[in-house]
Amino acid sequence: MSWVESALNWAGFPNGTSIDVLLNRVQVDRVFYKTKSDYYKAVIPKQGLETLWQVLMDIEDIFVQFNPYGGRMEEISESETAFAHRGGNLFKALYKIQWSESEGGINATGRYVEMSRRLYNAMAPYASSNPREAFFNYRDLDVGSNESGETDFEVAKEYGAKYFRSNFMRLAGVKAKIDPENFFKNEQSIPPLPTPPSH
Repeated sequence: MSWVESALNWAGFPNGTSIDVLLNRVQVDRVFYKTKSDYYKAVIPKQGLETLWQVLMDIEDIFVQFNPYGGRMEEISESETAFAHRGGNLFKALYKIQWSESEGGINATGRYVEMSRRLYNAMAPYASSNPREAFFNYRDLDVGSNESGETDFEVAKEYGAKYFRSNFMRLAGVKAKIDPENFFKNEQSIPPLPTPPSH
């Protein structure tokens, strides 16, 4: 399928839906979703796979995708780009759960988010740790976030290490040069590196 057709698929439209549906800005039966991610540095043992299957069967409506890593990706130093998850990972996992307005909409959010967290917690013993790393493009406020409109650097270091590993401090330094007032921000943005107090 083409990229635009895949966008329809991710939005929950059935295969074969015309891309003209994207022109309709009023959605009927809106789709909501929650994503989480993990990096795996070792093969998931049999016990872990059995745990995964059991939770998947219990939850039913959750999607898991594994993306293999290694190969050419490992030949590029983690400090060459902002993306640090290059060497040492066998694969990345995406956990996605979605629901629609007809399934309870915003009122069902808590139940679906809790199911997502249940799978994420079940896989903790097999995923990366200290910190438990995550893929930035699957934004997950559960890995840490600042209050809307606020930026606490210590809080940002927590989620920054999970998303960017050792690149976080370098990226914060770049942010200090380009946007020292932190005009461009969201709950998980990279804040400017604080300047040390002068003596």
